[in-house]
Amino acid sequence: MINELDTVVLTVDLPESHLETGDIGTVVFVHKKNAGYEVEFVSFTGKTLAVLSLLPAQIRRVKELEIPHMRMVA
Repeated sequence: MINELDTVVLTVDLPESHLETGDIGTVVFVHKKNAGYEVEFVSFTGKTLAVLSLLPAQIRRVKELEIPHMRMVA
């Protein structure tokens, strides 16, 4: 189960938002019965890049031995 303030990983590319599979976000709101999530994606300096409504299939929880990777956003 994914809860508010959990760190999640995007499982699909969202080119209209300049986001790619593997980008990391934070759940800021869980819709009733986990029907969807509001997820905020920020730069490492804290600038909000996007806040999106996503379906459960579009995100997953972070795994224990994963490490973040840097990339520039267009």
